[in-house]
Amino acid sequence: MAPNPEDAPVRPPPFIVGYASVPRIPLDVESRPGLPAHFMRAAYPRDRVWVHVLLFLATLVTTTWIGAGHYAGWQADFKKVDFSLFALTWPQFLRGFWYSGTILLILGAHEFGHYFACVHHRVNATLPFFLPLPPFFLTGTLGAFIRIRQPIRTKRQLFDIGIAGPLAGFAVAVPALFIGIALSHVAALPKTTENMLSLGEPLAFKAAAWMIWGTIRDGYSLNMHPIAFAAWFGLLATALNLFPIGQLDGGHISYAVLGRHSSRVTLAAIGIAVVLTFFSLSWLVWTVVMIAMLFAFGPNHPRTMDEDVPIDRTRLALAFVALAVFVLCFTPAPIEPFDLIQK
Repeated sequence: MAPNPEDAPVRPPPFIVGYASVPRIPLDVESRPGLPAHFMRAAYPRDRVWVHVLLFLATLVTTTWIGAGHYAGWQADFKKVDFSLFALTWPQFLRGFWYSGTILLILGAHEFGHYFACVHHRVNATLPFFLPLPPFFLTGTLGAFIRIRQPIRTKRQLFDIGIAGPLAGFAVAVPALFIGIALSHVAALPKTTENMLSLGEPLAFKAAAWMIWGTIRDGYSLNMHPIAFAAWFGLLATALNLFPIGQLDGGHISYAVLGRHSSRVTLAAIGIAVVLTFFSLSWLVWTVVMIAMLFAFGPNHPRTMDEDVPIDRTRLALAFVALAVFVLCFTPAPIEPFDLIQK
């Protein structure tokens, strides 16, 4: 009895890469025979939208609260101001929206960039989780993240998901940066700079400040508007996410470009982060986090089904764009005491 052709496993036709025949993996074959079990489509829980909404609202409150303090500091022009976060009037609180609206827009663009890339590639992912911080902290938020619930099958998908967030966040942060610096003003530094902090200026920040304000003479400094501070934090968050390590966006991009060789880049990046802690203690917490990630997940990125297949030229060009964004957003000393800078 002849076998029924309909009973044969359905496999996608191969395509040619160089001299190798590689199985094609289109997006509509998740349920077909022949795929490893962990790449098969599975049932995942639905988003608990109320959790995402509550976290967003909590982050809105903490960032607006701390933003009111940033606004008061901007108005004071480096002078000592009698301001208490626990004695805010309603008009003072509302002024914090200059900061909170900007930072939430930047972080939201970043995470929804990832989310919509997942939707495009039909990869199951959660809505963004925003992370509030008590208003005693400088930023009022620890950022945001999405959780991808299933393994990513191809490097093309991994690359698109990884790069979409930083590019979307950067696209929002740059105009916010120019608006914020235009609203800032140059003010004379006080005689004593005790308890003042100096924020490291990424190349993008330096360029925007020079184009708007030119060279600032000694004894003066740019007093940043809350929008400018939110843009600065957005640039810093973009640079941190583009570190080519493990499950960070930069780690996804590095693996998509280099495959298994990305493990060496991860180890080198960890070494650079350790060196940076000797240059500025503000890197200490992030370096500890990255080392913890290294021990938790190992130096090797989770494999895709096409690990040895190179990505196309367009995505390779975008990888260099991501590298340029990292350079523009990076600063070797993010936060330092002002007295230490003066010395």
